[in-house]
Amino acid sequence: HVVKLGGWVEWRLAMQLLEMELMEARTLLPDPANEFDRNVPRICGVCGDKATGFHFNAMTCEGCKGFFRRSMKRKAMFTCPFNSDCKITKDNRRHCQACRLKRCVDIGMMKEFILTDEEVQRKREMITKRKEEEALKESMKPKLSEEQQRVIDILLEAHRKTYDPTYSDFTQFRVSSSSKRITRSSSVLTHGSSSEDSSDTFNCSLECVENRMFSNMALNEDSDRSPPMDINLSHLSMLPHLADLVSYSIQKVIGFAKMIPGFRDLTAEDQIALLKSSAIEIIMLRSNESFSLEDMAWSCGGNEFKYQIDDVTQAGHNLELLEPLVKFQVSLKKLNLHVEEHVLLMGICILSPDRPGLQDTSLVESLQDRLSEVLQTYILCKHPPPGNRLLYAKMIQKLADLRSLNEEHSKQYRCLSFKPEHSMQLTPLVLEVFGNEIS
Repeated sequence: HVVKLGGWVEWRLAMQLLEMELMEARTLLPDPANEFDRNVPRICGVCGDKATGFHFNAMTCEGCKGFFRRSMKRKAMFTCPFNSDCKITKDNRRHCQACRLKRCVDIGMMKEFILTDEEVQRKREMITKRKEEEALKESMKPKLSEEQQRVIDILLEAHRKTYDPTYSDFTQFRVSSSSKRITRSSSVLTHGSSSEDSSDTFNCSLECVENRMFSNMALNEDSDRSPPMDINLSHLSMLPHLADLVSYSIQKVIGFAKMIPGFRDLTAEDQIALLKSSAIEIIMLRSNESFSLEDMAWSCGGNEFKYQIDDVTQAGHNLELLEPLVKFQVSLKKLNLHVEEHVLLMGICILSPDRPGLQDTSLVESLQDRLSEVLQTYILCKHPPPGNRLLYAKMIQKLADLRSLNEEHSKQYRCLSFKPEHSMQLTPLVLEVFGNEIS
């Protein structure tokens, strides 16, 4: 006799819930006995029909589950018309209730696991409450709004249009006679650009300011040809090539920036101020896609355009810039950013309200805040742990690192530009964007 005293009902309910959880776990975890074939169906231990789970401490079908419950609740007494050894199958299980009940007991079904109607109702209420709590918990999780997802989609499309992962245009950059790379006849900045690339110049709304500050964006062939061979640049053999690469990258950065939601709402002067001050930082961010942790080099389309530290030193930069640059690339790579996080970080970097020369800092700050909010929400929703731990803070720290790199780049660019034989190898666009650094 089972005495239902305080806690006994709760214990039985807990046992039933535990039984359900164990059943779910068994369906999720591989069964070593059936590991060779996970599609093997579960069989009812009473009649051999397809089982639906553990019921009253045994694996049974729904039919035998209901039969055992009814028999126990009615305290039924059955008699076998044969020899009490009937073989119970799916087809004949209704023929001999005595042997069927005996088989239920033999495989371990226990009447103690049968709940009363009140207990069944309480169990259902507990299950419903648990589902409601899980639904509430799920509803409280941050979610990307339609507007936030639209912003991400726009930035992804902007990046797709302005970043070529094949680096096919690199074959058209200038090289010196001592370089092993392919020599071109004219600059990629004047030939071979796609229709999408042609949009990388400012539109007519910026025309008046463009003529003054970005007048050299549409370069002519003569101004961008390789330098005369009688100029001695043996110690900076990579300068012409890297100058073309940077100039090409600036155009792509401009094209990306113009598609950032809200960027066109800024005045032409503020757009130019943001681009001139952030261009080299975005180039460094973009280059992380081609950076390899294996050899600490930038691989842009195979070994032909694989840039080592020595290559960049041959363009006039020293280790005071390159050492922290490589450390930055390594640490950024190890964050394993999603492409969505990468493009949002570039947008946040461009829309920095503390750039010199800005007029409407409040508008720039509001645009940057919107992208920052989208980035934080995306990390919470889409970036799984442990990679998301403090990820936003780490990404913002990268922007601070970029400022330091920008300052060092400006310092070294000034030294490079002081010498006419070197400044002659820079493209008009590079001179225009970084020209404010020349005294």
